[in-house]
Parts: sequence; structure tokens; C-alpha cells
Amino acid sequence: MRFFLYEVVARIVAIYLCVDCSRTVRRALLEGKIRYFNSSLIDWSRWIADRDGAPVMFWIQIGIQTFLAAACLFVAIFGWWQPGP
Repeated sequence: MRFFLYEVVARIVAIYLCVDCSRTVRRALLEGKIRYFNSSLIDWSRWIADRDGAPVMFWIQIGIQTFLAAACLFVAIFGWWQPGP
């Protein structure tokens, strides 16, 4: 039996992340630039991809954020699926 609290927490976190990713994509499309994650452990600076200056990185980040928003929407609607025993 799945624990009910897992479902509630998963849906709340998924709704928050879906809204956050959607806002990021909308803001990026309006402004023409998006911040993207720097995976370096030493350099914690935030990099910005401009639509005119770095169009490939800009559209890759838009695609990643859109995919994350869709995945979070799926979890928010259907819940966190865990295979049975």
C-alpha cells in the first residue's frame, strides 16, 4: 500500500515546479534570454543564453524547461507512480 503523504507531497511539489518552469519559459520567450544551470562545483555564476547571441543554447534550455513542465504536469495530474510488490 502506498503511503498517502507521498502522493500529496509529490503533487504539491510537481504543481510548484510546473508553474515555475512555465513562468521561466514564458519570461524567456518574452525577453529573449534565459538563465541556465551551471553544473560546475567551483564556479557558481549564472549564465544567460541570449536568443540572438546563442540561439542553440537558448532553444535547448527552452526545450528542457518545457519538458520539465510537461513532466511535472503529468505527475500533478496522475500522481507519483510506484510499482507494486
